[in-house]
Amino acid sequence: MTSLDSANGPTVTPTPTPASERPDISELVVGVLGGTGDQGRGLAYRLAKAGQQVVLGSRSAERAEAAAAELGLGVRGADNAQTARESDIVIVAVPWEGHGELLANLAAELAGKIVVDCVNPLGFDKQGAYALTPEEGSAAQQAAALLPHSRVTAAFHHLSAVLLQDPSIDSIDTDVLVLGDERAATDLVQALAERIPGMRGIYAGRLRNAHQVESLVANLISVNRRYKAHAGLRITDV
Repeated sequence: MTSLDSANGPTVTPTPTPASERPDISELVVGVLGGTGDQGRGLAYRLAKAGQQVVLGSRSAERAEAAAAELGLGVRGADNAQTARESDIVIVAVPWEGHGELLANLAAELAGKIVVDCVNPLGFDKQGAYALTPEEGSAAQQAAALLPHSRVTAAFHHLSAVLLQDPSIDSIDTDVLVLGDERAATDLVQALAERIPGMRGIYAGRLRNAHQVESLVANLISVNRRYKAHAGLRITDV
């Protein structure tokens, strides 16, 4: 049996960045591509409610502006290209089917930006949800391949869109697994996750490990269907 700590040799305990020492991101602009979908809209709402500047992106600027007006909280709407240009951190929350084409078309606008991919490649049949394996290994790795001049990370995969959008819920009890190959970028994304009350940003490895994090969503969907829940994750002993 393989230990969760180490399959080869002694356990090495990393030194995480304490939450109190996270970088200050309060002045950064966060763009959400696919912001009119349930997940993107929910993330935009939570971050704006926490005081973050948010731009909601969509293929249609008019649709994005209408959705932003409904959210209020200072959220602005724009088409995806303008959203990418105006943002410091860009969350990708589009359906898997349009993921590759969107990012390929926005490579110039996303150059130099921190890109947070939260897309889950899933299929559905009569037995429920199941994980797909992209040619690159994961959605996050596909993003990294398409955006060689961006700082690609992966996070926010396991959040319930229902809870994110529910204004009666003040705190969401969950951890956000953050993956990436650059420490400064993952620290920023952890800090972004912790802007939302109840959430912790937990570093979970390099982008090469994103496939199993994305795939776990299929299991959470099964949990939610069986127990009529909105399950999230908590990491123990951290």
